[in-house]
Amino acid sequence: MPKQVARHHVYVIELDPAVLEHARFRTANPDHDPHKPALYVGMTGLNPETRFERHKYGVKDNAYVRRYGVRLRPDLYAGLNPLPYAEAQRMEQVLARELRHDGYAVWQK
Repeated sequence: MPKQVARHHVYVIELDPAVLEHARFRTANPDHDPHKPALYVGMTGLNPETRFERHKYGVKDNAYVRRYGVRLRPDLYAGLNPLPYAEAQRMEQVLARELRHDGYAVWQK
């Protein structure tokens, strides 16, 4: 079996607090600590900076990130990248769950 190449990244984007005006976002985060920012967690085969720019320009974007994306939060994913594809998929879910557990409002598809 060929060794999986580690070229995917998990990333976290801070969202403007206005995203919390969306009932769907609030419902997904019932235990959100109002002192912590809302976040989007994703994974990509690109570097996180390029992926964030593409969200903002509407290329394979998430609507919350396009409208409310403020900045990348590398402090929340430092040391995790790069990863093989399957591991990045798993880590995206683990990271979202951990951040939500820590009180952040998190959107992850």
